[in-house]
Amino acid sequence: MYTHNGENYFIVDSHIHIWDGSEENQKNIHGKQFIDTFFGYHSNLSPGEEKWGYEEFLYYGGDRMLRDVFDEGQVDHAILQTTMLSDFYHKGFSPTEENWRVAQENSERITYNHAYDPRYGEPGLTQLEEDADKYDLKGVKLYTAEWHGDSRGYKLDEPWSRRYLEKCIELGVKNIHVHKGPTLRPLDMDAFNVMDVDKVASDYTELNFIVEHCGLPRLEDFCWIATQESNVHAGLSVVMPFIHTRPRYFAQVIGELLYWVGDEKMQFSSDYALWKPKWLIESFLDFQLPEDMVEEYGQITVENKKRILGLNTAAMYDIEVPEQFQVPGGTDADVGKQEVAVGAEA
Repeated sequence: MYTHNGENYFIVDSHIHIWDGSEENQKNIHGKQFIDTFFGYHSNLSPGEEKWGYEEFLYYGGDRMLRDVFDEGQVDHAILQTTMLSDFYHKGFSPTEENWRVAQENSERITYNHAYDPRYGEPGLTQLEEDADKYDLKGVKLYTAEWHGDSRGYKLDEPWSRRYLEKCIELGVKNIHVHKGPTLRPLDMDAFNVMDVDKVASDYTELNFIVEHCGLPRLEDFCWIATQESNVHAGLSVVMPFIHTRPRYFAQVIGELLYWVGDEKMQFSSDYALWKPKWLIESFLDFQLPEDMVEEYGQITVENKKRILGLNTAAMYDIEVPEQFQVPGGTDADVGKQEVAVGAEA
């Protein structure tokens, strides 16, 4: 729990990891390229006192994650995401056994999300059924740009991907987190294009599509999709650290999201261990839109921040939130949210 200026905030970090990018786990040069790109984002977007050394960044383990996220970060609950990258890492980038062990041992504050790749076909569907039962899955994390043999990515609306999404509906795995944001070497930028979200969101309204990184650098495309599709949500991983290096750019992104998408479909995430949640939360709680942007977007409010920092993700994942952390129901408290009916008849 965070208390700031007399207000209590229930914090849910919607996107954290335990990864192993160590040399021992790297299967080839691409494993090194990938983790080095992560380290570049971390180094370039972090305050000086928050920067890690390279070796500790490669692999840090569950104990440090628990300390950084919950003890020092004061996060109340977190969604532990899985990234496969099996073509780059021997045990996968997110070693399943360690992730699941840590999640089980801390089940009151961690929800575990698994991953799948539809290019595994029928055997993969069977594995998804087994994983959903074993891990009691409520969500998955997808990397549409992940390499698989000769394939350098897939689209969410391809036939096999549709079969997996339909299986998710059948299994009750309703929260689909999709990396649609900045490219990561050696993955192809076009494979992260957000446009395929539009098709599946329309076709599978039983599912929530959380677009991680809200499509950056394709923010405008994402906003036009998300304002039409009620089941498309904005994951703020990678967006958040711009509050330090590019505060005006951060204000523009948040303003656009508030205008088009609304605060009820925005989810805070640190993307740990790219960044620790503590400094991001503190910076966001102090954040206000610049005065020259307020006329266009409205000012961000305490209610906006409470929803973004935790209440939205808690509702999506059925995480119990004590009454004192809630915002008044039945009111349109999100200043800046507009009723946009693009394409509606005049």
